[in-house]
Amino acid sequence: MGQCRPQDRARSVGVSRSPRRREAAQPRPANAGGVPGLPVRLTAVSILEKVLGRGVALDALVDDRSGLPGFRDLPPRDRALVRQIVATALRRRGEIDAAVARCLDRPLDRGAVRLYAILAVGAAQILFLEVADHAAVSLAVTQAGNDRQTRAAKGLVNSVLRRIARERGELAHRPDAARLDTPDWLFERWSASYGEAAAEAIAAAHLVRAPLDLTPRIDPEAVAAATGGTILPTGSVRVETMPRVSTLPGYDAGAWWVQDAAAALPARLLPDLAGRRVADLCAAPGGKTAQLAAAGALVTAVDLSPGRLRRLAGNLARLRLDAELVAADLLAWEPERTFDAVLLDAPCSATGTIRRHPDIPWLKSPADMVSLADLQARMLARAARFVAPGGRLVYCTCSLEPEEGERQADRFLEANPGFRLEPATADEVGGMAHFLSPAGTLRTLPSMNFGESSPAGGLDGFFAARFVNTADSDMLGTG
Repeated sequence: MGQCRPQDRARSVGVSRSPRRREAAQPRPANAGGVPGLPVRLTAVSILEKVLGRGVALDALVDDRSGLPGFRDLPPRDRALVRQIVATALRRRGEIDAAVARCLDRPLDRGAVRLYAILAVGAAQILFLEVADHAAVSLAVTQAGNDRQTRAAKGLVNSVLRRIARERGELAHRPDAARLDTPDWLFERWSASYGEAAAEAIAAAHLVRAPLDLTPRIDPEAVAAATGGTILPTGSVRVETMPRVSTLPGYDAGAWWVQDAAAALPARLLPDLAGRRVADLCAAPGGKTAQLAAAGALVTAVDLSPGRLRRLAGNLARLRLDAELVAADLLAWEPERTFDAVLLDAPCSATGTIRRHPDIPWLKSPADMVSLADLQARMLARAARFVAPGGRLVYCTCSLEPEEGERQADRFLEANPGFRLEPATADEVGGMAHFLSPAGTLRTLPSMNFGESSPAGGLDGFFAARFVNTADSDMLGTG
């Protein structure tokens, strides 16, 4: 191996997603030969390999109940460490790619996903986590040597990671980190939509782990006092530490639920809900359903997945809230009558949630935006049929992409002259006028905040638009 040498971007590391590729099975972490720390690293590598090599969503792999079997075998503390390592390897992927590439004579083969994952897991610990260099290197070398697929590269793993450890000061937290850690196609989209300075700020916000936001069921002051959190102007409670959620005061009593402060805003655009019939479409995991029910609405929550609805039901039970749950395809569902209000949180690219889901930049593509925008348009047209005359329809997505937000709203109004846009007001979003566009739609960016007196941490990127049905007749009848 040659000496580390400067290069610019490091996409030359060359890992590509290959969903159909059959790979040799890794040993289960439980069979790690009794080497301390090795089960965690085996699991982290296995998860990273599945995300980058097969396109599996990170959340599906690190779920405590349904995640990767090797992950579920680990004790809670080790599971937390796995999550931290993998999230860091994804969040800082550009910097890690650059560090690895600068210490290689030639790029890795594009199919060497496991070898790349071993190097990335090791580099993430050395550059960005408080793990002793010798432990990170030794465990990576042991893992490479024990795996027939990477055994021949054991020396390369040792050489590259030791060099990265020696050059840490130059390689970690580079001035161009935010740009390096953002795929070109995404940065170019955000620059075109918001300007280059805003795109830089968005990318920088993605490098900071998101805080924990809670939506209180009744009493924000009591929740803030019990959890040590701070009440945001929009009503959410922000907890800056990251404890296990189930250990926080008020969890068992159903005093709150976890929901990003931005995700809590669209439901606030539906006022005066007590006793009114409201449909929450694409409802799981249920944060907005809980908001609507807590406001006194008679909620019908619709979702395609029975499994996700079961989890939603469990969340409502903990919160002492009620809703009618319907497992159905929105595009085929036929309710008996219309609703006073409809909330559609449509499936989207989720690029507004990259702070919490650092795998998203590496799993999505420009083609996804096209197909999702078409699905959203069909869902929005369908949802409009369920709104009673004079009723409101709120459309929202956790996306930064205009074709899933602003352009979708314009497209809907052009196709549905019976609806008009009802602008949101600053009072409805806690006085945060900068969250609103001139037209009165909601648009938050991860780089935004709540003012000098509020805690830092930003919020997810969200879009929401509120429409009013101005038609004279009930399209589905009165039932």
